Amino acid sequence: MLAVASLAALVHAQNRPPEPKGPGGRGGGEQKGKQYAAPAGDGQSPGKSQVSITVEGAFRVIRANGLPDHAPGQFPNRGNPNVIVAQNYTYRVPLQPKENAQFTRLAMHPFGVALNGVVFDPGAAEWWQMDPRSGWTLDPISGSQKLGIDRHNAHVQPSGAYHYHAMPTGLVEKLTGGQQRVAQVGWAADGFPIYGPWGYTDAKSTNSTVKRMKSSYRLREGTRASGPGGKFDGSYVEDFQFMKDAGDLDEANGRFGVTPEFPQGTYHYVLTDDFPFIPRQFKGTPDSSFFRHGPGPMRFGAGDVNFKGGKGPPGKGRSF
Repeated sequence: MLAVASLAALVHAQNRPPEPKGPGGRGGGEQKGKQYAAPAGDGQSPGKSQVSITVEGAFRVIRANGLPDHAPGQFPNRGNPNVIVAQNYTYRVPLQPKENAQFTRLAMHPFGVALNGVVFDPGAAEWWQMDPRSGWTLDPISGSQKLGIDRHNAHVQPSGAYHYHAMPTGLVEKLTGGQQRVAQVGWAADGFPIYGPWGYTDAKSTNSTVKRMKSSYRLREGTRASGPGGKFDGSYVEDFQFMKDAGDLDEANGRFGVTPEFPQGTYHYVLTDDFPFIPRQFKGTPDSSFFRHGPGPMRFGAGDVNFKGGKGPPGKGRSF
């Protein structure tokens, strides 16, 4: 399926007409049509969301068809030509995840899976001049290329996989009832829970008030010294840097604290309204069931607090 998707993406790229100069895309311009978000209003899912989460030995196993339990946006659309298709996911995460001394940067695979079975997949295989080696990765949420993103911050792969790039609005509305409360929204590939966007003001007390969590990433100051040049404006993942204690969360957009499901406390991730939206690093070790097989994965520069820009590692990602 991935090979077919990659071939389709290659054919699409070869047939793409010339583009004007701009912040990204082939020849420095935006890819034709990809600057558009999904049109307003909901579309239709091809079927009912199906997901099961079971405990099997030392693992939590998530099986899902990847269809959302809320109405998705309208697909295909001007910024995303793909149709939503049911998937056949089987993921597993450890029941007793372990915190590592060093963070692990997210490669080109899902960060985790939502409770409704839709994957959290924050990265987009879109680079400056369409060059994975450029060291400049376009971000579909903070950047100008919206890639047909709907109001749930999701869109569709060439394979038909619907996936979240940022806050899953419809899922959060369902789980919180529209209230300001701490709610688990999924599981990360390393086994730690994912929450968002709310957290307790006092990480040690479930009786404390809740607040909307803020990440500790901020836009860099000045201008890019390489690649696309210009001011750091959020068009690229590498426009951001981690600033300790600037927000509520660590490099992986997480923290240790109590939650309704873990009253004794646990390390957990938080989805935020600001970059990185969905974490780009792991505190634990991601399970291999989340890995994609094929050419070497790309990694996200902004996931590394010491990232300086420049050339990225070799390899190819997938479209969107």
